[in-house]
Amino acid sequence: MKKLIYLSLLLITFSVFSQKKELRTALKLMNQNFHTEALAELSKIEGIISGSESKLQSQYYYLLGWAQKMDKNFESSIINLKKVIEIDKSSDNAVQSSKIINEVEIELVNLAIEDNDAKKFVTASEKLYLAYSINKENPSNQNYLYFSAGSLVNAKEYEKALEYYENLKTIGYTGVQNQYFVTELKSEQEIEVTEQQYEILKNRSKEYSNPRINKTQSRLPEIVKNIALIYVQLGENEKAISAIQDARKINPDDVNLILNEADLYIRLGDRNKFKELMEQAIEKDPNNAVLYYNLGVINGEQGMTDDAIAYYKKALELDPKYSATYLNLVGIILQGEAELVEQMNELATSTKRSDFEKYDRLKEEREALYISCLPYLEKLIEIDPNNIEALKTAKNIYYTVGNNEKFKIMSAKIDEIEN
Repeated sequence: MKKLIYLSLLLITFSVFSQKKELRTALKLMNQNFHTEALAELSKIEGIISGSESKLQSQYYYLLGWAQKMDKNFESSIINLKKVIEIDKSSDNAVQSSKIINEVEIELVNLAIEDNDAKKFVTASEKLYLAYSINKENPSNQNYLYFSAGSLVNAKEYEKALEYYENLKTIGYTGVQNQYFVTELKSEQEIEVTEQQYEILKNRSKEYSNPRINKTQSRLPEIVKNIALIYVQLGENEKAISAIQDARKINPDDVNLILNEADLYIRLGDRNKFKELMEQAIEKDPNNAVLYYNLGVINGEQGMTDDAIAYYKKALELDPKYSATYLNLVGIILQGEAELVEQMNELATSTKRSDFEKYDRLKEEREALYISCLPYLEKLIEIDPNNIEALKTAKNIYYTVGNNEKFKIMSAKIDEIEN
């Protein structure tokens, strides 16, 4: 019995000695950037390391995770480096493992950016999800899940994207972050700084002023919108509507959510509901020119010309440089020409004096209609001198109303742009 115990002790001692040897060799190889050879050396003790003392296990998993990181086997690297931290988070190996995990995270994100640029959306998503999985509780890492879902949408992998978006919604992700700004007195320029820099610079009143903290917009409206749009893609319209309405119950004053619901209804072809929601949005954000523009569009499509004109004019009142509004406004004003021309054609062959007079009145109305469009076209050309559609429309109107001088000017500008 004593001999057996003695032999067992010998085996254990030899095993530990062997492990230390392989670990020393692997460390030397890693320091020389021979990670493939280090992996081969570590594989020799893979089957027996689980029964070893914690210090040897810590060294083994540290070297294995490091080598796997160099070998681009990021998922395994993260798993093994986390084992080191679990064994003893205060050890040198654990400290180094944390640093390597941070490096892996940065590398994964950079590679994902490259994949997205190359339109390799699925592999980009996989890398971003892996970066998220490093620390799922960290709000910064949750950003990676958000971007991972976006890559899946680009790849048209809608069901997986939906899973990720639903996950973001469940964990209460908003993506809201603080941005830190100070104004440099020397240049009089506002600059964005880190939180640490902000805490230092805000007290340097001789060099910096106007320290301020800005919160970024919540990504929840976009997430909910994407959930809804994915349901639309999957043909589940009721779930899409429910997703938006649930979000609005949580954030009833969020204009973006109202707009997202309106966008959903316009995609579903329900223009009346779209119009209703846009009017709700205007109640909450009465100075938003885009909202009035959209109501102008929908009222125009529904034949409510006077309302459309009023909404377009309000949009221009709020934002005189909103160029798309000018052409839409001119277009809807000119819709009134069709009825005038139809009446004029009916009278064209008449020999009655009263019809001649009526024809002339209609002709004057038509000319007045054209002239009423000119201020909007001239303003648009002032804002956007190369807007070919505005120039051609103005040219035709000047010709029709007999303003030859302006007709020639418009013609010359068009020739200059097109030739």
